[in-house]
Amino acid sequence: MTSVNETAMNFNKRVKVNFDGGDLTGDAGILLYQEFNDVIGLHKAVEEMVHIKDDITHRSHENHNVIMQKIYQIAAGYDADDHADNLKYDPVFTTALDKSELASQPTMSRLNQHLDKKTMKELQSVNRIIIDRFHELEAPEILVLDIDSSNSSTYGDQYGSSYNPHYGKNGYHPIFMFEGETGDCLKASLRAGNVYTSRQIVAFVGPELKRLRKKYPNIKIIIRGDSGFATPKLYDLCEELGADYVIRLKANQRLQRIAGEFENEILSEPEVDIYDGRHHEFYREFTYKAASWDKSRHVMLKLEKPVDQLFFIPTFIVTTLGDSPEDTVQFYAERGKMENYIKEGKLGFAFGQMSSTAFEINANKLQIAVLAYNLNNGLRRLCMPKKMKKHQIQTIRTKLIKIAGKVIRSGRYITFKLSSSSLYKNAFYSTLSRIQQLPMLC
Repeated sequence: MTSVNETAMNFNKRVKVNFDGGDLTGDAGILLYQEFNDVIGLHKAVEEMVHIKDDITHRSHENHNVIMQKIYQIAAGYDADDHADNLKYDPVFTTALDKSELASQPTMSRLNQHLDKKTMKELQSVNRIIIDRFHELEAPEILVLDIDSSNSSTYGDQYGSSYNPHYGKNGYHPIFMFEGETGDCLKASLRAGNVYTSRQIVAFVGPELKRLRKKYPNIKIIIRGDSGFATPKLYDLCEELGADYVIRLKANQRLQRIAGEFENEILSEPEVDIYDGRHHEFYREFTYKAASWDKSRHVMLKLEKPVDQLFFIPTFIVTTLGDSPEDTVQFYAERGKMENYIKEGKLGFAFGQMSSTAFEINANKLQIAVLAYNLNNGLRRLCMPKKMKKHQIQTIRTKLIKIAGKVIRSGRYITFKLSSSSLYKNAFYSTLSRIQQLPMLC
């Protein structure tokens, strides 16, 4: 006979609590993610594309199921492998994965030990398949490829970890490519902590840019990046493949001298008073050839005079776009959204959780985290109600994932009875309805 640990509450002795409620879950919203997965075929793509070499001939948990378990755990906020033990018999996770019980933490750890560079590339291939299926559901009119790097903090003896003076921390220096209009993560790559921002940028951008240009020959593609990516090799790549670019330049003496000449012109205009207590912005354009360039290129200049500054603050943008300087600079400024995407990935999907001592295992963990991010991002923007389309994952978890439910099993059905007092039942049904109206893509 099982003894139930029951405790009375001090505020009212008639109120007691125990953890003997039966077949319950606190994450019923994972059913929505499984329904969406059924449409886009993420699980099927993992099973077909990812081939992990190990010597296990008899297993209770296939590797593709363990990877999907990791993805669902990350989506629900359980990013550590240790969480698997507490979720082992959770009815919503076992139902989504069609398992009687989940893989344990030791099973996940054994999988981690077999993740290598080949696996990482296979996971990147899965991500490309999923992005293409998103495009099938919502065809892009323009592709803005935002590139940026970030820091993933490390602690202890982790191969590839190094001090990065830009961030002032020990860690890795991963690089990301997001689609600026949708927030989809097109590609991510883990790098050692001490590499410069633009290290191997052509090798990172090139394959994806070639693939997208071939797939969408008539769509405008724009690469957007900060001054860390101001390298002529990237300009040449874009020009060769017919893509535009908008990239900030680092100021140097020549550029400062050109900006100074424009400043003098502005100050000579009698109607201009930059010290009138207002914020001023002026825009100019010119052609420029750096010493490392093989030809001249178009540069847009923004001269900004804040109220509390004595001097102009220049911003230089090299671009192939034919828009006005003001429009081009404003378009560049919109790349700030990518910082929010990276922040969402790090805080909500464990982009920065690199706990293994092995670099390749951490590189694979990043790829799995990207798949969890994109699964949520696609579901959010394609199927969630309009008011929720801009929600971050923490809010989505509160409203749609962290829903209490009790499972009732019969001979024919598995019924999840969700909380009657849920504030977001309409949002749940609305999202489910939208998912079920999508065409099956696999």
